[in-house]
Amino acid sequence: MGWLWAIIVGFVLGLIAKAIIPGKQHSPLWLTTIFGILGAIVGNAIARGLGVAETRGIDWSRHVFQLVAAIVIVFLGDMAYMALRGHKKHRV
Repeated sequence: MGWLWAIIVGFVLGLIAKAIIPGKQHSPLWLTTIFGILGAIVGNAIARGLGVAETRGIDWSRHVFQLVAAIVIVFLGDMAYMALRGHKKHRV
């Protein structure tokens, strides 16, 4: 159940990050989900390092760290995806 929850959280974080980043991101949905999962992991690590990983009630600070990390990772990951893809235009 832990992996399913990680995929769901990664999917949601990735979509929110894509919505916040200005402009169009070209990475596919599966890659955005992976970026979101990585953002959740990095955000949790930062929150744990700062001592705010577990607080009473809803862990808003941890969620903010997860979202910020997801935004950065989606942004950088999309740039890397486009660099590897080579900016090829699709012919119809």
